Amino acid sequence: MTDSATPRTVAFLGLGVMGFPMAGHLAKAGHAVTVYNRTAVKAEAWAGRHGGKHAGSPAEAAQGADVVFMCVGNDDDVRQVATDALRGMKPGAILADHTTASAEVAREMAAKAAERGIAFLDAPVSGGQAGAENGVLTIMVGGDPAAFATAEPLMRAYGRSVVLMGESGAGQLTKMVNQICIAGLVQALAEGMSFAQKAGLDAHKVVDVISKGAAQSWQMENRARTMLDDKFDFGFAVDWMRKDLSICLSEARNNGATLPVTALVDQFYADVQKMGGGRWDTSSLMKRLGK
Repeated sequence: MTDSATPRTVAFLGLGVMGFPMAGHLAKAGHAVTVYNRTAVKAEAWAGRHGGKHAGSPAEAAQGADVVFMCVGNDDDVRQVATDALRGMKPGAILADHTTASAEVAREMAAKAAERGIAFLDAPVSGGQAGAENGVLTIMVGGDPAAFATAEPLMRAYGRSVVLMGESGAGQLTKMVNQICIAGLVQALAEGMSFAQKAGLDAHKVVDVISKGAAQSWQMENRARTMLDDKFDFGFAVDWMRKDLSICLSEARNNGATLPVTALVDQFYADVQKMGGGRWDTSSLMKRLGK
């Protein structure tokens, strides 16, 4: 059991590459977990591995839960799954959404939950599949401070950093900043590695040197060498990055932010998709630069 989290009855909706291990960490921390997944066989497999229960619908999984977590695909999925879950939730419970979605849908679901006496937290995560599996995600949260105080100790089962950023939608807006920053970093890293190769340098040695200086970043430490080895199966897929960047660009049109680099890199990712790389990880920007 974690130091700060009292055992709770919880549900987890959505068992993809992120949700499956996140729900597992909750079970390992001593919480009573019921899971739901659109593909039932995955929920059955999770229950078989972690000893929890599985349910046939979000509403069924949510019945009696103190906190319901979800991690699904996009805005439409959030609306569908959250709406069904709310039907089964008790007043005073908390619905925490780990999906990367729009701030608009977060505010919409928060209002819908409030009508039923339920708190809604938008709580997107960063750290990828490895972060979920190792329980070291960064979680940026929007919503009611009292609900956050209840949910935060549970999120620490899989979160290294769990921070309340503001009111509903603030978590999603913070995740947009995260993705905007990553897009430019990955493109710059891809260009640097390509340049090193074309200049006839030992690119792996270049990484060893410059990663000790001002150019250092998480992307360099974790993706530069795999880029150079032409390996692009390390987590967050191009298809999902384009979904996230479309949310960023849409929000920027609403708030007046200027995102020229983000818009350009989004189109570079479209090129990668055309190359058949929709399921490659985001460092595959290197592929479109050639060898």
